[in-house]
Amino acid sequence: MTLKEQITEDMKAAMRAHEAERLGTIRLLLAACKQKEVDERVVLDDAAVVAIVDKLIKQRKDSIAAYEGAGRQDLADKEKAEMRVLEAYLPARLSEAEVLEAVKALVAQVGASGPADMGKVMGAAKKALAGKADMGMVSAAVKALLNS
Repeated sequence: MTLKEQITEDMKAAMRAHEAERLGTIRLLLAACKQKEVDERVVLDDAAVVAIVDKLIKQRKDSIAAYEGAGRQDLADKEKAEMRVLEAYLPARLSEAEVLEAVKALVAQVGASGPADMGKVMGAAKKALAGKADMGMVSAAVKALLNS
C-alpha cells in the first residue's frame, strides 16, 4: 500500500470515528497532494508525499512560533495537534549522530573545504537525506563542519 493510499484509508477511519480535527488535517494533506498532482500532471510516489508532509510540518512549526509570540496559545495548540497528525506519515528520522556521520561522509565525498562549499554539500545532502532527516538539522551540521 502506498503512502497516499494509507492516508486515504486513515481519512475514512477518521470519518467513521468522528475525529473532526484529525479528519481536517488529513484532508488538508490530501488536498496538497492533489494540488501537486494537478499542477505538475504527475502521480505522486511516496517520496513526493513525504516531501509534502515535510513542507506542511514546516508551515506548522512557523505558525506555532508566530502564535506563541503573539500570545495565542489556543491557536498554537491547534497547530501542534495538526503537526502530530502529519508526523505520523513521516518515515523514521535519523538521529543527530547519524546525521552528523552522513554529513561528514558527504563533505569528504564532495571534497568541501570551507564555508564557501556549503551549497555543494547541501545539494548532495538533499539528494541523499531527503525524507530521512530534518533538513534544518542537516544544514546546522554542514555549517558546523565547514566552519571548524
